[in-house]
Amino acid sequence: WPDLNFPLSSHLESFKAAYAGEEPAPSNFQREVSAMLEQDLGWRHIFEYRTAEGISLDLADPKSKRAIEVDGPSHYLQEVSSGDYV
Repeated sequence: WPDLNFPLSSHLESFKAAYAGEEPAPSNFQREVSAMLEQDLGWRHIFEYRTAEGISLDLADPKSKRAIEVDGPSHYLQEVSSGDYV
């Protein structure tokens, strides 16, 4: 993607720096998925792996180039009045 020509390309480095500087905040759901994949399926992986480009992957096996992103509750909108996820 470094070769992409898009309107905000002049800001790419600052976007990457901001993203890479962000500390991961894994959910309990992400921890549960990680444990299940390792214990039940035997998939050995790195929890919160950061690539050389600074991208944070929830669960990754860099050697096989496989990764899983776990979308827990914080990835959805929550209705303020009812607390329901939409």
